[in-house]
Parts: sequence; C-alpha cells; structure tokens
Amino acid sequence: MKNVVITIARGFGSGGKEIGVILAEELGIPCYEKEILNMASDKSGISKALFEETDEKLKSSFLRKMLGSVPRNYKVEASDRKFTHDNNLFHIQSEVIEELAKTESCIIIGKCADYVLKDKKSVIRVYIDAPMSACIVSIVDRMGVEEMEAIRMINKTNKYRSDYYRYYTGGRKWGDPVYYDICLNSASWGRAKCVSILKQLYEERKAM
Repeated sequence: MKNVVITIARGFGSGGKEIGVILAEELGIPCYEKEILNMASDKSGISKALFEETDEKLKSSFLRKMLGSVPRNYKVEASDRKFTHDNNLFHIQSEVIEELAKTESCIIIGKCADYVLKDKKSVIRVYIDAPMSACIVSIVDRMGVEEMEAIRMINKTNKYRSDYYRYYTGGRKWGDPVYYDICLNSASWGRAKCVSILKQLYEERKAM
C-alpha cells in the first residue's frame, strides 16, 4: 500500500495541531511536529536546542530583512555564517521529512512540509486557520493569558511562520490557497468536523 502524508500548516490558535493529533489517532498513523527536531538532531549530531531556536522562525532581524531578496542557495561571506547555518538546519529537517514520506503514512505539522513534499503525488496539503476572535479565545483558554497577550502572541507567531515560509519557499505566501489542497476554517466547521473531513480525504487518497 502506498504512503499518504498529510501536511498541516496552521494559524496560531486555530487548533491545527490538535486537529492533526486527533486525526492521527483516528487513522492509526504517527503525527510529527517537534519530533522532527529530535530526528534532525539525531541525524546531524547538532544540538536539538539549535533546531528549536529556528523552529518555524528566522533567528535574526537581518535575515528577516533579506526575505525575498536572497536565494536560498546564496553563498555568503564568513561573517554571515549564521545565515548559512540556518539554511543547513532547514535542509536537514527537510531530509527528515522526505525520509518519513518515503517510509510511512503520517501527518506532519508545519515545517514547510507542504513545500518540501511539493512534488509528491500522495500528499494532502492542508491549511487550517480561524478568525482572530476565535483564535484569541482558544489561546486565552489554553494558555491562561490575558486577551491582549493572546493577540500579541498570535500576531508574533503568525509573523514568524509567514516570514519563515516565504523565505524557505522562495517567496510563497503562507496560507495562500493555491498552494494547498484544502483550506479549513476551524471556527466555522468545528475541530471535530475538520478531523472528519480530513479523515475522508485521507481514505479516498489511500484508495486511489
């Protein structure tokens, strides 16, 4: 049987990770998010802390300013080694993602996995988001913070993810529907229904 991989990009507070975890349990397949960092660390011998530092975000303001103006394979001078170092970390994570797609059916949360696996036919690329109001309620309830802090966290995290995605995909806009097979509003559908929809898509793709 062929492997089917579901990649999930998600707005902060939309419940995308929760949907992925529940979906994985119902399908009986693994769900990877932070686990990708562990695997990349084991594969490379590089400290997990370094992967965590660049987990779906660019480390420096310098790099963020360079978005869209420097190709990912650009060779920089020794003074800018951190630039190359960050690219190497992404490359290692990408190798882990590609290896997983070859060996098993699974769900991968974030990590530009939809782009990394863009040429794989048996991949279902998903984007999940929700209105700001719903994301605020989710973050307040889940993390016990005040509303204003929730707003700050949502804006900051989504900015990190958007910049990271745009840089490592060569200029793609994070959340643009044209790059996904399906986009779901978790507030409109409800998280349980999102799981149901994705489960059906998985089973249909598996049977093709």
